[in-house]
Amino acid sequence: MATGPHCERSDVAGATSLAGPVDGGVGGLMRWQRLAVSRWVRLTQWEYWPIWAIYLPVFFYGLWLAVWHRGATVFSAANPGMPAAGGLVGYSKSAILEGLAGAGDAVATWALIAPGAFPERNAAVRRFMAEHQLGYPVVLKPDLGERGSGVVIAKNAAEVEVVLRTEPTALIAQAYVPGVEWGVFYVRRPGAAKGEIFAITDKRMVHVVGDGRSSLERLILNDARAVGMARFFRQKFAARLGEVPAAGERVMLSELGTHCRGAMFLDGAALETPELVQAVEAVSRQFEGFYFGRYDLRAESTEAMQAGRFKVIELNGVSSEATAMYDPKHSVWFGWRTLCRQWRIAFEIGAANRRAGARVWSVRELWTLLQEQRKA
Repeated sequence: MATGPHCERSDVAGATSLAGPVDGGVGGLMRWQRLAVSRWVRLTQWEYWPIWAIYLPVFFYGLWLAVWHRGATVFSAANPGMPAAGGLVGYSKSAILEGLAGAGDAVATWALIAPGAFPERNAAVRRFMAEHQLGYPVVLKPDLGERGSGVVIAKNAAEVEVVLRTEPTALIAQAYVPGVEWGVFYVRRPGAAKGEIFAITDKRMVHVVGDGRSSLERLILNDARAVGMARFFRQKFAARLGEVPAAGERVMLSELGTHCRGAMFLDGAALETPELVQAVEAVSRQFEGFYFGRYDLRAESTEAMQAGRFKVIELNGVSSEATAMYDPKHSVWFGWRTLCRQWRIAFEIGAANRRAGARVWSVRELWTLLQEQRKA
């Protein structure tokens, strides 16, 4: 089933401190205490739980769906136009972006950078940027990556070089879209006149604010939200933990709208507008054989997004999560209901497409696909 929290998830909401500002760096006792708090947060807040704990009830519900629909893998026909069993796992991002070619400017400009020697790949990135009159930053990400793995927002040519030299596989170069990011989960029943938005995730980037005295490590450990991702952030900023940000200086801890890379997910259902629904529908209709999945969208503001003025940066298939469920206000029961409902819809859409002649992947084929992804 859908991928869960394989890596650390974050609830960072801002710079609310659990303790008053303390001069200097972090002592051994203070560090131990705050890391103990981090472990407690991860134990008691369900969005940090391991995948088996979140998906165990959903697995048993999936067994019932398999019996009801007379096929354990019916969901693999939910998106006949997508590779890898409808976008289950290990799929090519470029193949999916190609499926959205008819959406034109609604999709952030991109190009596939093939494997090869550094000079040729570097020249390909430069041609892409020149052709579309792009400056830095530029986004580089693995064509087969998942959950934000390997995604880099390269701010200059030197950072591009590091990525190209360390990542030998096929990459996607994409225009960086500043502003806010949302996850919009779309579903459409085969034969229906139009689809609907199943869930909206309001993605928030994480930051702490300097006080002119505390080190970056202390700011992270004292932050009521960032402490839940303390291990991840301490590794990410290992070379800067001793720095003391100036008073009022905002230090961004995350820059990608990925939960396991530090972003906070809020339920944005109340932000849905007819204009947003219409724009998402128009984009979705350009992808033949797409019925079920989550868009990652960016826009200059929430108001622009609500007006339907956005850029698609990615589209995920049948393994998508309605990530709005990870809003801290929601209980694990809400999460389980959401997951069960979305998988019921995936099975129903797959069954309808099966009746229309769409291919259903066999259990053996899916097992092979999953094993190949595990080795990658």
